[in-house]
Amino acid sequence: MKQRILYTKPSITEHEIAYVADAAANGWGERCYEYINRFEAAFAAHLNVNHAIATSSCTGALHMGLAALGVGPGDEVILADTNWIASAAPIVHLGAKPVFVDVLPDSWCVDPKKTEAAITPQTKAILAVHIYGNLCDMDALLEIGRRRGVSVVEDSAEALGSVWHGRRAGSMGAFGTFSFHGTKTITTGEGGMFVTNDPDLYNRVLTLSNHGRARGQTKQFWPDEVGFKYKISNLQAAIGLAQVERIERLVGRKREIFYAYRDEFRHFNSISMNPEPEGTENGFWMPTIVFSPDTGITREKLQAAFMAENIDARVFFWPLSSLPSFPGAPENAIAYDLPGRAINLPSYHEMTDAEQSRVIDVVKGIYRQIAAS
Repeated sequence: MKQRILYTKPSITEHEIAYVADAAANGWGERCYEYINRFEAAFAAHLNVNHAIATSSCTGALHMGLAALGVGPGDEVILADTNWIASAAPIVHLGAKPVFVDVLPDSWCVDPKKTEAAITPQTKAILAVHIYGNLCDMDALLEIGRRRGVSVVEDSAEALGSVWHGRRAGSMGAFGTFSFHGTKTITTGEGGMFVTNDPDLYNRVLTLSNHGRARGQTKQFWPDEVGFKYKISNLQAAIGLAQVERIERLVGRKREIFYAYRDEFRHFNSISMNPEPEGTENGFWMPTIVFSPDTGITREKLQAAFMAENIDARVFFWPLSSLPSFPGAPENAIAYDLPGRAINLPSYHEMTDAEQSRVIDVVKGIYRQIAAS
């Protein structure tokens, strides 16, 4: 059997190993926050934001950020139906209601017109999730937010390296969140980051992230309220710092892999891929191909073709409203149509040309079947 090609895995070098070895040997006592502080500062500098708080996950960062905005029972948060459940779970945990709207056919991100139409007096926030590295139309969403008095926040878990007209994903909304899961462009194994330019929001999340102990509180072990435990460890932050110090290369490699795919498929009229509109840069976390409806290609056929070649291709996200946790599916035609004819392609940093050629050959073989039928 041919050697398996994974859809993703992290890029870990001697640089990361050296930092984590130092943190393991020496990062205790007075140095217990050293790598956390350095990681936060380096990440904030990369994004050009004022504040960053490292967390145990992107979900935790989003949970605290929404809580700091005052999201709670009776409130609504609007987001795209095409999403992973991690974007919706914090809304539910806070007792609020996620309102799922349809996506745009080209970016697979939330439709601004559908978003505005869904706003009610209960709407507390619009959650802009930059799916697979593709960017939401932030100009439109921020304008809607300003005009309607609704906060716009960014779930940039998948958008590290993506840039919207000179501004990095995660730096434009009231706050942004990032994921450093082992599948992401940079990793800490598990981990996340909360970022904002709002000092009040930063201080509120800082308190919530530390069991409700306010900064400046002089009483030892005195929480001012019930908070959360979403802190990252010094060991994880050591890996994260090393990854941020390599971030240009890591993002650049993702872009190289995507363009190699795009150049091979660009003449196939029945295939579309992640967009990169003028004035933007896509971090291309997850290269994705979508076959046009008239081809008859299905998710199951794609999975079978890749499985036959021992290639680990990933399915497109199901609409959240189709899950058992969210009964009463809305009529989001695009979000329901896309998953049945799309697949994510392998794109790990150390992927060889030969491995990528194997993936390309599978897609071309599927396309030839279409042409012959």
